[in-house]
Formats: sequence, structure tokens, C-alpha cells
Amino acid sequence: MTITSAPSAGREAGHPRRRRKAALTVLFWLFILPFLAWAVLRLGGWERGLVVQLFAFTPYVAAAAWVPAILALATKRWTVAAVAVVVAIVLASAVLPRALPSRDKGPAQGVPFTVMTSNMLFGKADAAAIVKLVSEHDVAVLAVQEFTTEGKQALADAGLGALLPYSSLADQPRADGSGLYSRYPISSPGARKNGGGFMQAHATVQVPGAGPVLVESAHPLAPYARSVLKQWRKDLLAEPRADQSGTPVVLLGDFNATLDHSPLRELIASGYRDAADTTGKGLIGTWGPYDGDPIPPVTIDHVLVDKRIGVRETSVHRIPRSDHRAVIAGLTVPAAR
Repeated sequence: MTITSAPSAGREAGHPRRRRKAALTVLFWLFILPFLAWAVLRLGGWERGLVVQLFAFTPYVAAAAWVPAILALATKRWTVAAVAVVVAIVLASAVLPRALPSRDKGPAQGVPFTVMTSNMLFGKADAAAIVKLVSEHDVAVLAVQEFTTEGKQALADAGLGALLPYSSLADQPRADGSGLYSRYPISSPGARKNGGGFMQAHATVQVPGAGPVLVESAHPLAPYARSVLKQWRKDLLAEPRADQSGTPVVLLGDFNATLDHSPLRELIASGYRDAADTTGKGLIGTWGPYDGDPIPPVTIDHVLVDKRIGVRETSVHRIPRSDHRAVIAGLTVPAAR
């Protein structure tokens, strides 16, 4: 009796273990599915609806995707692990290159040309801090968004006019205004209102020793609600394209989009480089917790550079009383022939 009952007891004990193992495997698959869906949407550029806002946090998701991969490998669930590793690699391949300097930074020979963009948060940002950065980094062109009459006066009082005497300004109440300040003479100054209601100041800057450069302060609508997503996409796709047969363009500002949003990638594909991405600084946050909001940093402020212009360096700087950080890019404009 003892001999014949032992195998039966072993089988009965084995059933719960197998059920627990199967249940844990199912949990692993459920753990992986959100990362898999995220990778598929990112790879296809299919973000829609509320996913658009969430996609700004793709770098954090890419880092977290390695957790199920490591756990599956550690527990020897090889099929689950294989899928999890592939998903993690796909997400990493979309994000990691931003932290690595590109081999192709564009022309290295030419005239140095440093630009800066800063969102002034309803004109309340610390104007003295902005002017100090302009002075210390030899900035030739400053683009500002959420530019109000009060913000314009604050920049003037802080001495910006002595550094950048030429301008194309469209100050407006609250978040609608935009401005450009230049050390060099400008032509064709103006501003256009995009579909989302924001002004975008623009001008052609006459860089000494080089040809003209068209500069525009970009501020597409933010994807703050599902009802505005269509206009957000339209605003991004309506930004000036980099026409290789026309005047070189520098498009800089608060794009309300990261490099994980397909409309911004489509705009860049027209013939731009993202300066921070090119120099390995593309994962540095520019918006989020800087005015006290409990939001992880994301990168929505960009300097997009026509591929005929080289990128030397980029840096990101805190501006007191603004929810954005300023971005400064050192560029190289081909010398005039």
C-alpha cells in the first residue's frame, strides 16, 4: 500500500505547483503586453487619442521594459523572455540614440551662430536670467514663446536690447505671443498665427560672413485634450519645411512634442536635424517639474536645424519662474562664397 500510494501523492502535489507555474507565466504575459503594445505603436507611429500625451514619457517606458525581460530570464521562462527582450530592444533603439552623439553633425567649417529658445510662461519668467544666458553663451538669436507685453518690458529692462538690438515681436496676452531677438540685422520680420492660436515670430537673419538664415519661433498647440489632437497634429505638420533649394531654416521653440511623436519626426524628416539629438543631449528634459508640478521631465523644446547648417553643441538651462528650461545650440553656418 505504501509503495503504490506514493506516486499518487506525488502527482497530487505536482498539480498545484504546475498550476502556480502556469498562473505565473500568464501574469508575465500580462506584464509584457502593455510594453509590446507601446513598442508596436511607437514603431508604426500610430499614437492616437490619450496615448499621444502618454507617448511623451516613452523614455521612461523604454527603461521599465527591461524589468519583465530580466525577471523572465531569471525565472527561465524562455519564450516569455525572448518576446520581452525583443520589445525592450525595440524601445531602446527608438530612445537610446538620443543620448549618443551623431557622426553626422553637418558642416564643421563656417561661421559660428548660436541660438537660444525659452518659453517665458505667460511672460513671467526671470528676464535677467534669460539675458545672462544670452550674454554668457554669446547667443546671436533668441526665440521666446508665451511672450507678453510685460515679458517684453522685463527683457528690455534687463538689458537685452544692448545685446540683441534687432527684433521681430508679436507680444500677446497669456500664452499666445512670440518673439525673436537678433544681434545681426534682419529682413522680412513678421509673425503668423498657427491653427492653435499661437503666434510664431519669424525673420531672415543676415549672418555676417555667411548667407541669410530664416529663423522662426515655433509654438504648436499642446495636446492637452482629446478634442485638440487633430489641431495639434496639423500645427506640427504646418511648420516650415526645410527646403533644400531655398534659404536655410532654423526652427526653434516649444514644439509641445517629443521625438517619440510621429508628426515631429515627419517634420524633421523634411530636412532638419534636432540639435540636442545630434549632440547626444536629446534625453535632457525641458518641461515638467520646473515650476513645482509633479511631472517627470520630458523633452518638448527643440532646435531644428536645416541639414545645410552644422551643429557644434547644445545645452539646457533652468529659467526661474518658468515651467520650461532654455535650450541653447551652437551652430555653424556655411561661409558665403
